[in-house]
Amino acid sequence: MAVAATVDRKDTPSLEPLTRLVGDDLAQVNQRIIEYMQSPVALIPQLAGHIVAAGGKRLRPMLTLAAARLCGYAGDRHVSLAACVEFIHTATLLHDDVVDESDLRRGIATANAVWGNKASVLVGDFLFSRAFQLMVADGSLEVLRILSHASAVIAEGEVLQLITSNDTGTTEESYLEVIRAKTAQLFAAACRIGPVVAGRPAAEADAMEAFGLNLGIAFQLVDDMLDYSAKQAELGKTVGDDFRDGKITLPIVIAFARGDAEERAFWRRTLEDQEHGPDDLAHAQMLLRRHGALEATMERARDYGAAARAALAPFPAGPVRDALDEVVAFCIARGF
Repeated sequence: MAVAATVDRKDTPSLEPLTRLVGDDLAQVNQRIIEYMQSPVALIPQLAGHIVAAGGKRLRPMLTLAAARLCGYAGDRHVSLAACVEFIHTATLLHDDVVDESDLRRGIATANAVWGNKASVLVGDFLFSRAFQLMVADGSLEVLRILSHASAVIAEGEVLQLITSNDTGTTEESYLEVIRAKTAQLFAAACRIGPVVAGRPAAEADAMEAFGLNLGIAFQLVDDMLDYSAKQAELGKTVGDDFRDGKITLPIVIAFARGDAEERAFWRRTLEDQEHGPDDLAHAQMLLRRHGALEATMERARDYGAAARAALAPFPAGPVRDALDEVVAFCIARGF
């Protein structure tokens, strides 16, 4: 299989090769998730099941499974640790939706919209606890260090985003610091676990972590671009959620820096003061197009995607590395 070098391939990049390669392991991960989200407190599995079922493609745990396979691992520790990664991710989604006051996720009512904020926060805490139980059961202090560090950094990223929210003075550097912590850190940890359980040298663990970190940044940058793109509707998501929430993402940072005084006043009114008129989203999209902010965001995403691909160089060529390479192409291709 040829390595995907660009996203303008004749065949559209997808997660299918990765899903096919780790499918049997992923089925075990899903069973482990179901097992560990059980509780005699009926609301817990009910609410947890709702968010887990709406959790999307299981990309992060698939990265753990693929990284272990790429490094020649033949045991089964990666299954529980992949479930652990998904629990951390799911817990952060529950908390995110409460903080963002979100009513929908992927077109489905959020847990906080159905059961309220208190239940969502508490079940998120339960899932974090389950994640730590899985880490402890694995018995590796190095794995515990990787995942507990990731959990702490993600929480720091959430708080940092809260601080920069609605602040049009946010710099590109500050914004990247937020997504590096909030999104990319779990991608990085998910990938580092593979070579660690396989007992591979530190250089390989570092390379897989770099792959995950750069992939995670690229993934989030594309998400940020899509929030203002017509393609967002094609993906079943609402256009302009970030705009309505006053989130300062990279397209906004770029457009604000390149805009004149009148445009900056518009951004301050809509994002800082949260004063929205019926035509403001369309005007925001026009300003982003005028200053090439969406294209510039995609260019940054492509750069991080290239860095992710480069990080795979130390690993043997073959179906697993090809599938991981295609994951990068898939993440970037979502923007087209």
